[in-house]
Amino acid sequence: MAFSMLQLFLLGALGPRLVGELGVSPTALGLTTTIGFGTAAVLSPVGGRMVDRTGPRRSLVVLLLVSAAALGLIGAAPGPGFLLAAVALGGLPQALANPATNKAILAAVPPARRGPVTGMKQSGVQLGAFAAGLPLAALAGGVGWRGAVWTASAAAALAALWAHRALPADPPAKAAPPRSSLMPRGAIAWLAVFSLFLGCGIASVNTYVALFGAQQLGMGPTAAAALVAVLGVAGIAGRVGWSKAARPGRAEWLPGLLAAGAVLAAGLLAAALYVQPLVWVAAVAVGVFAVSGNAVSMVLVMQRAAAGRAGQDSALVAAGFFAGFAVGPPLFGVLAEAGRYGPGWLLVAAEFAVAGAVATTWAVRERRRPRMEAAA
Repeated sequence: MAFSMLQLFLLGALGPRLVGELGVSPTALGLTTTIGFGTAAVLSPVGGRMVDRTGPRRSLVVLLLVSAAALGLIGAAPGPGFLLAAVALGGLPQALANPATNKAILAAVPPARRGPVTGMKQSGVQLGAFAAGLPLAALAGGVGWRGAVWTASAAAALAALWAHRALPADPPAKAAPPRSSLMPRGAIAWLAVFSLFLGCGIASVNTYVALFGAQQLGMGPTAAAALVAVLGVAGIAGRVGWSKAARPGRAEWLPGLLAAGAVLAAGLLAAALYVQPLVWVAAVAVGVFAVSGNAVSMVLVMQRAAAGRAGQDSALVAAGFFAGFAVGPPLFGVLAEAGRYGPGWLLVAAEFAVAGAVATTWAVRERRRPRMEAAA
């Protein structure tokens, strides 16, 4: 999970260096997220079917090898155009990550432990944020940003070798199942829409918080990148803790609660323009609330996935999340280009608020449904 999104965390953490050394504008920096997650959103339904057919180990080896290739090409990019093409390649690992790991959990973990294990698994994404924001950003200060990215590429290749040798073998690949609808339905549809708006806000923070610290708060490149690391550590704790709490009957209410906390976190980012230390509190709050919402949504997917469709349903919810990651940064980028970070963070707060409204509406409907069915 860490390697599946490491490229985009690296681009956010190294944003000040890319803007200065590669001639990447703030708008183009936002486009890296759009292209990466737009590709992931388009490929996710196909990726879910692939995982259901071929098994998680094969899928995870492919994921890690393609991640290594994408990172290697990013490190070799001579300019923004090549960079964007390399980021597009990195959309495939993102499309495979949730279906493959969720399928592995359903196959190997008893139902009572799936919530905590899913939270730990989802925290891998934030481990990637920590790695990008602290050790790799610090390495970039010594060997340059290209050397840091190539180091990450080599680590992904080693992880692919480990996955092939250490994970249980997959069963023989299945014949292609009958085609099912690529449109999410029922709870999966509600979770996909929630994830869309949640992703809009999270992606804007991931992509621009380091640049915000450097351009608006006077922080150096390494200190600004540390904001991404702080967000990552908080996200690990939040994803593990909230996923453990996401038991049936309670889990349905958590996405709306976490979205409300995310609105507060976005407000703190806007307030940091006037009280700079609040940016660190805001980074922690984004990790604890906003980032954790995605982990809880994946717990809900596994609780409600149709038989034999865990990969497909995981992919459909992930596609909503990735679509949000594709849409959010360009909208924020227009404001960042003009130096209007305050309105940008308020836009993020509005996106989190819509996610909360969707989640709460669904939770209320879920609470009423048993009574309506009993009355019928």
